[in-house]
Amino acid sequence: MHRENHRGFGFDWITIILFLLLVGFGWLNIMSASHVGEIGSYFDMSQLYGKQLVFLGLTFVLIILILSVEAKFYERFASIIYIIAMLSLVGLFIFGKDVNGARSWYGIGSMTLQPSEFAKFATALAVAKYMSDLQTNMNTIKDQLRAVGIIIVPAALILLQNDAGSTLVYASFFFVFYREGLQQIYLAIALSTIILAVLALKFGIVVTGIIAAVVIFGIYFFRRKKRASIIQSVVILLICISFSAGVKLFYNHVLKPHQQNRISLWLRLEKDPTKLEQMKKEEAYNLIQSEQAISSGGWTGKGFLQGTRTTGKFVPEQETDYIFSTVGEEWGFLGSSLVVVLFMALIIRVLYLAESQKSQFSRVYGYGVASIFFVHFTINTGMVMGLIPTVGIPLPFFSYGGSGLWGFTILLFIFIKLDSNKINEW
Repeated sequence: MHRENHRGFGFDWITIILFLLLVGFGWLNIMSASHVGEIGSYFDMSQLYGKQLVFLGLTFVLIILILSVEAKFYERFASIIYIIAMLSLVGLFIFGKDVNGARSWYGIGSMTLQPSEFAKFATALAVAKYMSDLQTNMNTIKDQLRAVGIIIVPAALILLQNDAGSTLVYASFFFVFYREGLQQIYLAIALSTIILAVLALKFGIVVTGIIAAVVIFGIYFFRRKKRASIIQSVVILLICISFSAGVKLFYNHVLKPHQQNRISLWLRLEKDPTKLEQMKKEEAYNLIQSEQAISSGGWTGKGFLQGTRTTGKFVPEQETDYIFSTVGEEWGFLGSSLVVVLFMALIIRVLYLAESQKSQFSRVYGYGVASIFFVHFTINTGMVMGLIPTVGIPLPFFSYGGSGLWGFTILLFIFIKLDSNKINEW
């Protein structure tokens, strides 16, 4: 009974309160990052914060609609929702509008709508629907490929629209698959490929091959039970070397120059001082300004609307992908830590509730929600602080935009609705 104390109308109010805190704090930072001149009316539609406030009002209407629908609706029509979302992505190739080199928006009058933000919850529903099917067994290759296929379709469509950042989010479903029984070998392979890719770019194929050989044959000779033969170890080494060579080819001949430069800056590959200086003025400009804004905030920050780099518009796209730099400058280390705590609390709360679900559909969907939030938060804040390469990805509930706000809200509140119904799922 003690778990029901925080519930009213069956909804988890701890999750709802965390949502409200993040949305409210996010709007304050959008105001700081986007206002021009004196702040008059909060509903000034000539200012981005005024438009965002309208989006927020519509968000609460959306929440009421989501919570009013029967919980079983989301499971029953998951496949149809997924198909509609995929068709909306396909439609962009015909009716889409180019913004900053990406064909990811529909133009609706003076406003735009980004369907990739809604494809996330649709894919989470489809994955939950498929994995909760009695015929699905994640220990078989056939079902594993089908599950991966569900996430490959939207990821490929979004990548073709030149939106690599949103594509990365679909890797978050790997955590869902792992929770539902995917073998540990896949986790080892995923981590190994990331490490090999970084080593190949940083040190080259020869050094990477030597490191791989030391690790592989070290495991072979020092473990007590040699399950793999020496031939198998050699084959694994050859695969590692071939993959490293493939990474170099992909980097040199497939990635676009600005993508190469972002990775080069992150791994410090460029040695030419002249080119390095030029890269800092172009690809690294946003990052450098963001880092300076965050570092200038100190422990307690400069205060709300008092950030000199924020009000001076030194950081491009600060109200969207780089909104966390506003938090760092105006609210300091303490405010930034609070944001981290709030996001971690939300993610952990969703995971906790997911584990308490009585239906596999609700549990899988809950893990999908937590994984998507985790990947968005980790990549965005890591990018803004220079810990990972720069990619265009919003910070949930903070970055300006109606599509992102509504997409994340739908994603979360469908789960809140499913959680409220678990007492009836026996």
